[in-house]
Amino acid sequence: MKKHKKRRIYRKLFRFVFFLFLVFFVAFFLSGGTSFFSPRTWQHVGDFLPKLEAVLPANQQRDTVQEISTVDRLSRLIFLKRAVDARIDQEHYVKLRDIPADMQNAIIAVEDNRFYSHCGFDLQGIMRATLVNLQYGEVTEGASTITQQLVKNLFLSHEQSFGRKAEELLLALDMEANYSKDEILELYLNTIYYGSNYYGIGPAAKGYFDKKPQDLQLPEAAMLAGTPNAPSLYSPYVDFMLAKKRQFIVIDAMVRSGYIDKNTAESAKIKPLYLAKPTE
Repeated sequence: MKKHKKRRIYRKLFRFVFFLFLVFFVAFFLSGGTSFFSPRTWQHVGDFLPKLEAVLPANQQRDTVQEISTVDRLSRLIFLKRAVDARIDQEHYVKLRDIPADMQNAIIAVEDNRFYSHCGFDLQGIMRATLVNLQYGEVTEGASTITQQLVKNLFLSHEQSFGRKAEELLLALDMEANYSKDEILELYLNTIYYGSNYYGIGPAAKGYFDKKPQDLQLPEAAMLAGTPNAPSLYSPYVDFMLAKKRQFIVIDAMVRSGYIDKNTAESAKIKPLYLAKPTE
């Protein structure tokens, strides 16, 4: 009898404890406890880890991008912000609020028109870019999203392989999970190569037009937005006429995307540009 009594007591106690756990987890999730599983929550854990040594972004490394171990790759995925911070040039970093809307819109229009609606990769954008390139008879728009280009600029080599492409996709999804769209755009504008050895919008605005980014006008912004597609070709210091042709393409893309009207576009195309250095 005593054994049966004890078993009943244990069962009741187990049911009671199980009920308490159930109530706790229900309350936990209803009160926003799901954020515990959010990728952004884990980024704060990275703050307690040793700070990573500053290193140049992948697109600024002259030699082949250094290979990293599988453990380091996983660490980069889990603590992405820690890895990003180690590769950002804080000295020349420009906040999005100090970058004119025309510059932001020009980049989005020509590089990734659906930037604010995709989750890091864009199948519709791939088809659109293909049609635009066929229309112009040359590669004027890329199929990679701004997010994909950002993670490539920061971390990846130019190797064309399934493994590297898979890593790019994972990092792009991770970036979208941990950063807002405006933060991603800000990082992108500060890390892309604008040609003539100018990395980031701050050095590019100064180097090409002797201006701060916030002082850029539409024609200047459109020319800068055109350079990342092929920096060694579209730099106005390399070939001004080719850079001007590319500027027209960017301005037309802004019209198609609804950022400017046709009259504003035609006015921007004929407005003279004054470079900081004379061209040959």
